[in-house]
Amino acid sequence: MKIGFASDHRGYALKQQLMKELSKEYDVVDYGTHSEEPTDYPDYAFILGESVASKQVSFGVAICGSGIGISIACNKVLGVRCAKVSNAEEAKITRIDNDANIVALSEKNTLLDALNIVKTFIETEHTALEKHQRRIRKIINYEETH
Repeated sequence: MKIGFASDHRGYALKQQLMKELSKEYDVVDYGTHSEEPTDYPDYAFILGESVASKQVSFGVAICGSGIGISIACNKVLGVRCAKVSNAEEAKITRIDNDANIVALSEKNTLLDALNIVKTFIETEHTALEKHQRRIRKIINYEETH
């Protein structure tokens, strides 16, 4: 499994730590930023989103100061369902219910918490319950028609 990572300067340190740890179990791809030099999160969110949407990577991990801005930017890419989560339970739910393909984190997460969130996210299967599929189809159809 290949996992893509993107962050702005505020999420850079956590991104680097996560990639180092997760590279022991998964293939990881770094879509930037590549330093703590101030930058704009949408630039990297769009690259990650396009890579996830085109299936170059299986999942994405996006990190900025709060996790909110980068999640909004990721969701602008057709085919992306990015969820900003704060804990492993939310990561599990967004995979089961929403079939999210990018998880967004705050740079304020500890490495241990972030690892738990990301592992839960990528190891949780989406359910095939009709109610969840119906909701996802509505999201996808909106993306295709607007």
